[in-house]
Amino acid sequence: MRFPRRSILLFALAPAAVHSQSLDGVWRSQGYGFVFEIQGRSLSAWEVTATTCVKSLTATGDSVATPGRAATFRTKEGNVFFVKTGGTENFHLLHYDGAASDMRIDRVAAIPAVCTPPTADTPINNFEVFTRTWADHYILFDQKQIDWAALTATNRAKVTDSTTPAQLFDIMEGMIKPLDDAHTSISAPAMNRRFGGLRSGTDAVIRTYGGFPGFRKDGMPKLLGLTEQKYLIGPIRKFCNDQVQYGHLTDTTGYLRITSFSGYGPERTFASGLAALETALDTIFSDPKLKALVIDVRINFGGADPYGLAIASRLASTEYLAYTKEARADPADRNKWTPGDRNMVTPSGRPGFRGPVVELTGGLTISAGETFTQAMMGRTPHITRVGENTQGVFSDVLGRNLPNGWRFGLPNEVFRAADGKTFDGVGIPPDVVVALFTDADVAAGRDPALEKALAMLAKR
Repeated sequence: MRFPRRSILLFALAPAAVHSQSLDGVWRSQGYGFVFEIQGRSLSAWEVTATTCVKSLTATGDSVATPGRAATFRTKEGNVFFVKTGGTENFHLLHYDGAASDMRIDRVAAIPAVCTPPTADTPINNFEVFTRTWADHYILFDQKQIDWAALTATNRAKVTDSTTPAQLFDIMEGMIKPLDDAHTSISAPAMNRRFGGLRSGTDAVIRTYGGFPGFRKDGMPKLLGLTEQKYLIGPIRKFCNDQVQYGHLTDTTGYLRITSFSGYGPERTFASGLAALETALDTIFSDPKLKALVIDVRINFGGADPYGLAIASRLASTEYLAYTKEARADPADRNKWTPGDRNMVTPSGRPGFRGPVVELTGGLTISAGETFTQAMMGRTPHITRVGENTQGVFSDVLGRNLPNGWRFGLPNEVFRAADGKTFDGVGIPPDVVVALFTDADVAAGRDPALEKALAMLAKR
Protein backbone atom coordinates (compact mmCIF):
# COMPACT_ATOMS: atom_id res chain seq x y z
CA MET A 1 0.00 0.00 0.00
CA ARG A 2 0.80 4.00 -0.66
CA PHE A 3 4.81 2.35 1.58
CA PRO A 4 1.49 3.23 2.98
CA ARG A 5 -0.53 4.81 0.28
CA ARG A 6 0.15 8.55 0.51
CA SER A 7 2.90 9.95 2.62
CA ILE A 8 3.39 13.55 3.56
CA LEU A 9 6.74 12.88 5.16
CA LEU A 10 8.30 15.54 2.94
CA PHE A 11 7.13 19.01 2.09
CA ALA A 12 8.80 21.89 0.36
CA LEU A 13 8.42 25.43 -0.81
CA ALA A 14 9.75 27.35 -3.76
CA PRO A 15 12.38 29.96 -4.53
CA ALA A 16 11.77 33.67 -4.48
CA ALA A 17 13.33 33.95 -7.93
CA VAL A 18 10.08 32.87 -9.60
CA HIS A 19 7.71 34.71 -7.24
CA SER A 20 7.00 38.42 -6.95
CA GLN A 21 6.95 38.17 -3.14
CA SER A 22 10.02 36.77 -1.46
CA LEU A 23 9.49 33.46 0.31
CA ASP A 24 12.71 33.85 2.24
CA GLY A 25 12.16 33.36 5.95
CA VAL A 26 10.48 30.89 8.29
CA TRP A 27 7.03 29.35 7.78
CA ARG A 28 4.84 27.15 9.96
CA SER A 29 2.09 24.82 8.73
CA GLN A 30 -1.46 24.87 10.00
CA GLY A 31 -1.73 21.38 11.44
CA TYR A 32 0.83 18.76 10.34
CA GLY A 33 3.60 20.08 12.65
CA PHE A 34 6.03 21.37 10.03
CA VAL A 35 8.37 24.38 10.14
CA PHE A 36 10.22 25.47 6.99
CA GLU A 37 13.14 27.82 6.48
CA ILE A 38 13.76 29.19 2.97
CA GLN A 39 16.83 31.02 1.79
CA GLY A 40 16.87 31.60 -1.96
CA ARG A 41 16.62 28.21 -3.66
CA SER A 42 17.40 26.24 -0.51
CA LEU A 43 14.83 24.87 1.89
CA SER A 44 15.14 23.11 5.22
CA ALA A 45 12.23 21.56 7.09
CA TRP A 46 11.67 20.37 10.67
CA GLU A 47 9.04 18.22 12.36
CA VAL A 48 8.05 20.05 15.53
CA THR A 49 6.06 19.45 18.71
CA ALA A 50 5.96 21.60 21.84
CA THR A 51 8.97 19.76 23.27
CA THR A 52 10.77 18.18 20.30
CA CYS A 53 12.23 19.06 16.90
CA VAL A 54 13.64 16.69 14.28
CA LYS A 55 15.19 17.63 10.93
CA SER A 56 12.92 16.50 8.12
CA LEU A 57 14.48 17.33 4.78
CA THR A 58 16.26 19.69 2.47
CA ALA A 59 15.07 20.55 -1.03
CA THR A 60 16.06 22.63 -4.03
CA GLY A 61 13.86 24.94 -6.06
CA ASP A 62 13.09 24.78 -9.77
CA SER A 63 14.29 27.70 -11.86
CA VAL A 64 11.42 27.44 -14.39
CA ALA A 65 7.94 28.70 -13.55
CA THR A 66 4.87 26.46 -14.02
CA PRO A 67 1.37 27.89 -14.65
CA GLY A 68 -0.75 27.89 -11.51
CA ARG A 69 2.30 27.64 -9.28
CA ALA A 70 4.03 30.48 -7.57
CA ALA A 71 7.07 28.21 -7.35
CA THR A 72 8.11 24.55 -7.22
CA PHE A 73 10.57 22.52 -5.15
CA ARG A 74 11.89 18.99 -5.60
CA THR A 75 13.55 16.62 -3.21
CA LYS A 76 16.51 14.49 -4.24
CA GLU A 77 14.09 11.54 -4.42
CA GLY A 78 12.10 13.39 -7.09
CA ASN A 79 9.06 14.32 -5.01
CA VAL A 80 7.36 17.47 -6.29
CA PHE A 81 5.84 20.19 -4.10
CA PHE A 82 4.59 23.61 -5.05
CA VAL A 83 3.18 26.84 -3.72
CA LYS A 84 -0.05 27.78 -5.40
CA THR A 85 -0.45 31.19 -6.97
CA GLY A 86 -2.28 33.68 -4.80
CA GLY A 87 -1.67 33.96 -1.10
CA THR A 88 -0.09 36.98 0.55
CA GLU A 89 3.25 38.05 1.94
CA ASN A 90 2.45 36.15 5.13
CA PHE A 91 0.56 33.03 4.07
CA HIS A 92 0.44 30.57 1.16
CA LEU A 93 -1.07 27.24 0.20
CA LEU A 94 1.40 24.41 -0.22
CA HIS A 95 0.52 21.36 -2.29
CA TYR A 96 2.11 17.92 -2.57
CA ASP A 97 1.77 16.75 -6.17
CA GLY A 98 -0.77 13.94 -6.08
CA ALA A 99 -2.55 14.90 -2.84
CA ALA A 100 -6.24 15.78 -2.58
CA SER A 101 -5.73 18.85 -0.39
CA ASP A 102 -3.50 21.83 0.36
CA MET A 103 -1.58 22.80 3.47
CA ARG A 104 -1.71 26.37 4.73
CA ILE A 105 1.64 27.82 5.78
CA ASP A 106 2.07 31.08 7.71
CA ARG A 107 5.13 33.26 8.10
CA VAL A 108 6.59 33.28 11.62
CA ALA A 109 9.34 35.36 13.14
CA ALA A 110 11.90 32.63 13.75
CA ILE A 111 12.58 28.93 14.00
CA PRO A 112 11.13 27.64 17.30
CA ALA A 113 13.59 27.61 20.16
CA VAL A 114 13.09 23.86 20.55
CA CYS A 115 14.86 23.43 17.20
CA THR A 116 18.10 25.10 18.31
CA PRO A 117 19.51 22.55 18.63
CA PRO A 118 17.23 19.79 17.33
CA THR A 119 16.29 16.95 19.69
CA ALA A 120 19.28 14.73 20.48
CA ASP A 121 19.36 10.97 19.89
CA THR A 122 18.72 9.31 23.26
CA PRO A 123 16.19 6.59 24.15
CA ILE A 124 14.16 9.04 26.24
CA ASN A 125 14.20 11.71 23.52
CA ASN A 126 13.16 9.22 20.84
CA PHE A 127 10.28 8.13 23.04
CA GLU A 128 9.31 11.76 23.59
CA VAL A 129 9.25 12.56 19.85
CA PHE A 130 7.20 9.44 19.17
CA THR A 131 4.58 9.91 21.88
CA ARG A 132 4.22 13.68 21.46
CA THR A 133 3.65 13.33 17.73
CA TRP A 134 0.90 10.77 18.24
CA ALA A 135 -0.72 12.94 20.90
CA ASP A 136 -0.68 15.96 18.59
CA HIS A 137 -1.92 14.35 15.38
CA TYR A 138 -3.58 10.91 15.65
CA ILE A 139 -7.30 11.01 14.80
CA LEU A 140 -8.86 7.90 16.38
CA PHE A 141 -7.92 7.73 20.07
CA ASP A 142 -11.48 8.47 21.18
CA GLN A 143 -13.12 6.09 18.70
CA LYS A 144 -10.71 3.30 19.68
CA GLN A 145 -11.05 4.16 23.40
CA ILE A 146 -7.32 4.63 23.89
CA ASP A 147 -6.10 6.81 26.77
CA TRP A 148 -2.87 7.89 25.11
CA ALA A 149 -1.72 10.02 28.05
CA ALA A 150 -2.03 7.10 30.45
CA LEU A 151 -0.41 4.71 27.97
CA THR A 152 2.46 7.14 27.51
CA ALA A 153 3.00 7.51 31.24
CA THR A 154 3.05 3.75 31.76
CA ASN A 155 5.60 3.16 29.01
CA ARG A 156 7.76 6.19 29.79
CA ALA A 157 8.62 4.51 33.09
CA LYS A 158 10.17 1.65 31.08
CA VAL A 159 12.57 3.90 29.13
CA THR A 160 15.97 4.83 30.50
CA ASP A 161 19.32 5.91 29.09
CA SER A 162 20.32 2.23 28.96
CA THR A 163 17.23 1.06 27.02
CA THR A 164 18.44 -0.88 23.96
CA PRO A 165 17.13 -0.17 20.46
CA ALA A 166 15.35 -3.54 20.40
CA GLN A 167 13.64 -2.80 23.72
CA LEU A 168 12.61 0.67 22.55
CA PHE A 169 11.16 -0.72 19.33
CA ASP A 170 9.18 -3.29 21.33
CA ILE A 171 7.76 -0.53 23.52
CA MET A 172 6.72 1.67 20.60
CA GLU A 173 5.26 -1.21 18.61
CA GLY A 174 3.33 -2.36 21.66
CA MET A 175 1.78 1.09 22.04
CA ILE A 176 0.40 1.33 18.50
CA LYS A 177 -0.32 -2.31 17.65
CA PRO A 178 -3.68 -2.35 19.50
CA LEU A 179 -4.91 0.47 17.24
CA ASP A 180 -5.46 -2.05 14.40
CA ASP A 181 -4.83 0.79 11.96
CA ALA A 182 -3.36 0.12 8.51
CA HIS A 183 -1.99 3.66 8.30
CA THR A 184 0.19 3.23 11.39
CA SER A 185 3.75 1.97 11.16
CA ILE A 186 7.25 2.12 12.58
CA SER A 187 10.47 0.99 10.92
CA ALA A 188 14.06 0.64 12.08
CA PRO A 189 16.17 -0.05 8.95
CA ALA A 190 19.39 -0.65 10.85
CA MET A 191 17.73 -3.50 12.77
CA ASN A 192 15.72 -4.68 9.78
CA ARG A 193 12.54 -4.36 11.79
CA ARG A 194 9.19 -2.96 10.72
CA PHE A 195 5.66 -2.98 12.07
CA GLY A 196 2.57 -2.04 10.07
CA GLY A 197 -0.97 -2.18 11.38
CA LEU A 198 -4.04 -3.79 9.83
CA ARG A 199 -7.64 -3.99 11.02
CA SER A 200 -8.26 -7.26 12.86
CA GLY A 201 -10.24 -9.74 10.83
CA THR A 202 -9.04 -8.44 7.46
CA ASP A 203 -5.72 -10.25 7.36
CA ALA A 204 -6.89 -13.87 7.08
CA VAL A 205 -6.28 -14.09 3.34
CA ILE A 206 -2.89 -12.38 3.64
CA ARG A 207 -1.83 -14.76 6.43
CA THR A 208 -2.90 -17.71 4.30
CA TYR A 209 -0.17 -16.77 1.83
CA GLY A 210 2.53 -16.00 4.38
CA GLY A 211 2.15 -12.25 4.83
CA PHE A 212 2.47 -9.38 2.39
CA PRO A 213 5.48 -10.61 0.35
CA GLY A 214 3.91 -14.01 -0.11
CA PHE A 215 0.48 -12.59 -0.75
CA ARG A 216 1.70 -10.29 -3.49
CA LYS A 217 3.65 -13.11 -5.12
CA ASP A 218 1.19 -15.99 -4.75
CA GLY A 219 -2.07 -14.85 -3.16
CA MET A 220 -3.02 -12.03 -5.47
CA PRO A 221 -2.43 -13.97 -8.71
CA LYS A 222 -4.43 -16.91 -7.38
CA LEU A 223 -7.41 -14.87 -6.19
CA LEU A 224 -7.49 -12.58 -9.19
CA GLY A 225 -7.07 -15.59 -11.43
CA LEU A 226 -10.47 -16.93 -10.30
CA THR A 227 -12.15 -14.19 -12.33
CA GLU A 228 -10.03 -14.73 -15.40
CA GLN A 229 -10.39 -18.50 -15.43
CA LYS A 230 -14.12 -18.81 -14.92
CA TYR A 231 -15.91 -15.51 -15.49
CA LEU A 232 -14.17 -13.45 -18.16
CA ILE A 233 -14.90 -14.00 -21.82
CA GLY A 234 -11.79 -13.25 -23.80
CA PRO A 235 -8.48 -11.87 -22.53
CA ILE A 236 -8.11 -9.10 -19.98
CA ARG A 237 -6.29 -5.98 -21.17
CA LYS A 238 -3.77 -4.35 -18.84
CA PHE A 239 -2.90 -0.65 -18.58
CA CYS A 240 -0.91 1.63 -16.29
CA ASN A 241 1.87 -0.88 -15.61
CA ASP A 242 -0.77 -3.59 -15.10
CA GLN A 243 -2.49 -1.75 -12.24
CA VAL A 244 -5.64 -1.04 -14.30
CA GLN A 245 -7.21 -4.00 -16.13
CA TYR A 246 -10.28 -4.35 -18.34
CA GLY A 247 -12.20 -7.21 -19.88
CA HIS A 248 -15.73 -8.52 -20.45
CA LEU A 249 -17.94 -10.68 -18.23
CA THR A 250 -20.65 -10.85 -20.89
CA ASP A 251 -20.90 -9.36 -24.36
CA THR A 252 -22.21 -6.11 -22.85
CA THR A 253 -20.89 -6.20 -19.27
CA GLY A 254 -17.43 -4.76 -18.71
CA TYR A 255 -15.08 -5.64 -15.88
CA LEU A 256 -12.71 -2.93 -14.59
CA ARG A 257 -10.18 -4.13 -12.03
CA ILE A 258 -7.98 -1.60 -10.21
CA THR A 259 -5.27 -3.14 -8.01
CA SER A 260 -3.70 0.15 -6.91
CA PHE A 261 -3.77 3.88 -7.49
CA SER A 262 -0.01 4.23 -7.91
CA GLY A 263 2.80 3.29 -10.28
CA TYR A 264 0.80 4.18 -13.37
CA GLY A 265 3.27 6.04 -15.55
CA PRO A 266 6.65 5.47 -17.20
CA GLU A 267 8.05 7.95 -14.67
CA ARG A 268 7.33 7.97 -10.94
CA THR A 269 5.73 11.44 -11.00
CA PHE A 270 2.04 12.05 -10.42
CA ALA A 271 1.71 13.81 -13.78
CA SER A 272 3.16 10.85 -15.66
CA GLY A 273 0.73 8.50 -13.94
CA LEU A 274 -2.25 10.74 -14.59
CA ALA A 275 -1.44 10.93 -18.30
CA ALA A 276 -1.21 7.14 -18.47
CA LEU A 277 -4.50 6.75 -16.61
CA GLU A 278 -6.40 9.20 -18.82
CA THR A 279 -5.16 7.42 -21.94
CA ALA A 280 -6.22 4.06 -20.51
CA LEU A 281 -9.67 5.37 -19.61
CA ASP A 282 -10.11 6.77 -23.12
CA THR A 283 -9.56 3.27 -24.47
CA ILE A 284 -11.68 1.48 -21.88
CA PHE A 285 -14.68 3.78 -22.12
CA SER A 286 -14.61 3.82 -25.90
CA ASP A 287 -15.82 0.20 -25.78
CA PRO A 288 -18.90 0.24 -28.08
CA LYS A 289 -20.40 -2.86 -26.43
CA LEU A 290 -20.31 -1.53 -22.87
CA LYS A 291 -23.82 -1.43 -21.34
CA ALA A 292 -23.08 -2.38 -17.71
CA LEU A 293 -19.93 -2.32 -15.59
CA VAL A 294 -18.39 -4.14 -12.63
CA ILE A 295 -15.56 -2.32 -10.88
CA ASP A 296 -13.38 -4.54 -8.70
CA VAL A 297 -11.23 -2.96 -5.97
CA ARG A 298 -11.37 -5.85 -3.51
CA ILE A 299 -7.57 -6.07 -3.56
CA ASN A 300 -6.29 -2.51 -3.81
CA PHE A 301 -3.52 -1.17 -1.57
CA GLY A 302 -3.98 2.51 -2.38
CA GLY A 303 -2.01 5.30 -4.02
CA ALA A 304 -2.93 8.83 -5.09
CA ASP A 305 -6.47 10.02 -4.36
CA PRO A 306 -6.79 12.24 -7.45
CA TYR A 307 -6.49 9.18 -9.69
CA GLY A 308 -9.71 7.91 -8.13
CA LEU A 309 -11.36 11.26 -8.77
CA ALA A 310 -10.28 11.05 -12.42
CA ILE A 311 -12.00 7.67 -12.79
CA ALA A 312 -15.11 8.86 -10.95
CA SER A 313 -15.35 11.80 -13.36
CA ARG A 314 -15.69 9.35 -16.27
CA LEU A 315 -18.74 7.80 -14.55
CA ALA A 316 -20.48 11.03 -13.51
CA SER A 317 -23.32 12.79 -15.31
CA THR A 318 -23.59 15.70 -12.83
CA GLU A 319 -21.14 17.42 -10.51
CA TYR A 320 -21.22 16.40 -6.84
CA LEU A 321 -19.09 16.49 -3.70
CA ALA A 322 -16.74 13.52 -3.38
CA TYR A 323 -15.48 14.36 0.10
CA THR A 324 -14.12 17.17 2.23
CA LYS A 325 -10.64 16.67 3.62
CA GLU A 326 -9.55 18.08 7.00
CA ALA A 327 -6.52 17.65 9.27
CA ARG A 328 -6.12 17.85 13.04
CA ALA A 329 -5.29 21.46 13.83
CA ASP A 330 -4.73 21.55 17.59
CA PRO A 331 -2.44 19.33 19.71
CA ALA A 332 -4.83 19.42 22.67
CA ASP A 333 -8.28 19.62 21.09
CA ARG A 334 -8.97 16.50 19.02
CA ASN A 335 -12.14 18.06 17.63
CA LYS A 336 -10.43 21.05 16.06
CA TRP A 337 -9.74 20.70 12.32
CA THR A 338 -8.22 22.71 9.52
CA PRO A 339 -10.67 24.34 7.08
CA GLY A 340 -11.99 21.64 4.78
CA ASP A 341 -10.74 21.13 1.23
CA ARG A 342 -13.76 20.21 -0.90
CA ASN A 343 -13.02 17.67 -3.64
CA MET A 344 -15.62 17.59 -6.39
CA VAL A 345 -16.40 14.96 -9.00
CA THR A 346 -16.90 16.87 -12.24
CA PRO A 347 -18.16 15.06 -15.35
CA SER A 348 -15.39 14.61 -17.88
CA GLY A 349 -15.75 15.54 -21.53
CA ARG A 350 -13.64 12.52 -22.49
CA PRO A 351 -15.10 9.01 -23.05
CA GLY A 352 -17.03 7.76 -20.03
CA PHE A 353 -19.87 5.54 -18.86
CA ARG A 354 -23.12 6.68 -17.24
CA GLY A 355 -24.95 3.35 -17.09
CA PRO A 356 -25.40 0.81 -14.26
CA VAL A 357 -22.32 0.04 -12.15
CA VAL A 358 -21.66 -2.43 -9.34
CA GLU A 359 -18.50 -2.08 -7.26
CA LEU A 360 -16.83 -4.97 -5.42
CA THR A 361 -15.17 -3.97 -2.13
CA GLY A 362 -13.65 -5.67 0.89
CA GLY A 363 -11.19 -5.47 3.75
CA LEU A 364 -8.26 -5.25 1.33
CA THR A 365 -9.79 -2.19 -0.31
CA ILE A 366 -7.35 0.15 1.40
CA SER A 367 -6.59 3.88 1.50
CA ALA A 368 -6.95 5.42 -1.97
CA GLY A 369 -9.11 2.43 -2.87
CA GLU A 370 -11.44 3.69 -0.15
CA THR A 371 -11.37 7.36 -1.10
CA PHE A 372 -12.21 6.22 -4.64
CA THR A 373 -15.16 4.27 -3.25
CA GLN A 374 -16.22 7.32 -1.23
CA ALA A 375 -15.90 9.52 -4.32
CA MET A 376 -18.44 7.36 -6.14
CA MET A 377 -21.06 7.34 -3.38
CA GLY A 378 -22.74 10.52 -4.66
CA ARG A 379 -23.01 9.34 -8.23
CA THR A 380 -26.41 9.08 -9.96
CA PRO A 381 -27.52 6.44 -10.73
CA HIS A 382 -26.30 4.88 -7.49
CA ILE A 383 -23.32 2.53 -7.66
CA THR A 384 -24.20 -0.58 -5.67
CA ARG A 385 -21.40 -1.93 -3.47
CA VAL A 386 -21.13 -5.69 -3.03
CA GLY A 387 -18.79 -7.57 -0.69
CA GLU A 388 -17.48 -6.51 2.72
CA ASN A 389 -16.50 -3.32 4.56
CA THR A 390 -13.40 -1.58 3.27
CA GLN A 391 -10.29 -1.40 5.51
CA GLY A 392 -11.12 1.95 7.17
CA VAL A 393 -8.05 4.14 6.47
CA PHE A 394 -8.46 7.33 4.44
CA SER A 395 -5.91 9.90 5.63
CA ASP A 396 -2.61 10.56 3.96
CA VAL A 397 0.09 9.04 6.14
CA LEU A 398 1.87 11.69 8.19
CA GLY A 399 5.43 10.38 7.99
CA ARG A 400 7.84 11.23 10.77
CA ASN A 401 11.53 10.74 11.65
CA LEU A 402 13.06 9.90 15.00
CA PRO A 403 16.47 11.29 16.04
CA ASN A 404 17.91 7.75 15.82
CA GLY A 405 16.98 7.44 12.12
CA TRP A 406 13.83 5.37 12.55
CA ARG A 407 10.63 6.36 10.79
CA PHE A 408 7.00 6.08 11.78
CA GLY A 409 3.66 7.05 10.28
CA LEU A 410 0.15 7.83 11.43
CA PRO A 411 -3.11 9.30 10.04
CA ASN A 412 -3.87 12.92 10.91
CA GLU A 413 -6.71 13.69 8.45
CA VAL A 414 -10.34 12.76 7.84
CA PHE A 415 -12.33 12.52 4.61
CA ARG A 416 -15.90 13.64 5.31
CA ALA A 417 -18.85 12.63 3.17
CA ALA A 418 -21.42 15.24 2.10
CA ASP A 419 -23.34 14.66 5.35
CA GLY A 420 -20.17 15.05 7.44
CA LYS A 421 -19.82 11.34 8.16
CA THR A 422 -16.44 9.62 8.22
CA PHE A 423 -15.64 5.92 7.81
CA ASP A 424 -12.29 5.68 9.58
CA GLY A 425 -11.81 2.49 11.54
CA VAL A 426 -14.93 0.65 10.38
CA GLY A 427 -14.61 1.24 6.63
CA ILE A 428 -17.31 1.89 4.05
CA PRO A 429 -20.01 -0.80 4.27
CA PRO A 430 -21.37 -2.63 1.22
CA ASP A 431 -24.99 -2.35 0.13
CA VAL A 432 -25.05 -6.13 -0.26
CA VAL A 433 -22.91 -8.25 2.05
CA VAL A 434 -21.13 -11.23 0.46
CA ALA A 435 -18.23 -13.06 2.13
CA LEU A 436 -15.03 -12.75 0.11
CA PHE A 437 -12.37 -15.32 -0.73
CA THR A 438 -13.48 -18.03 1.71
CA ASP A 439 -11.43 -21.22 1.69
CA ALA A 440 -14.36 -23.17 0.29
CA ASP A 441 -14.99 -20.70 -2.52
CA VAL A 442 -11.33 -20.49 -3.50
CA ALA A 443 -11.05 -24.28 -3.51
CA ALA A 444 -14.15 -24.52 -5.71
CA GLY A 445 -12.98 -21.74 -8.03
CA ARG A 446 -16.06 -19.66 -7.24
CA ASP A 447 -16.50 -15.92 -6.82
CA PRO A 448 -19.90 -15.36 -5.15
CA ALA A 449 -19.50 -11.57 -4.99
CA LEU A 450 -18.91 -11.34 -8.72
CA GLU A 451 -21.81 -13.70 -9.35
CA LYS A 452 -24.05 -11.46 -7.24
CA ALA A 453 -22.95 -8.40 -9.20
CA LEU A 454 -23.75 -10.11 -12.50
CA ALA A 455 -27.18 -11.18 -11.25
CA MET A 456 -27.99 -7.64 -10.11
CA LEU A 457 -26.91 -6.12 -13.43
CA ALA A 458 -28.88 -8.73 -15.38
CA LYS A 459 -32.07 -7.62 -13.58
CA ARG A 460 -31.47 -4.04 -14.66
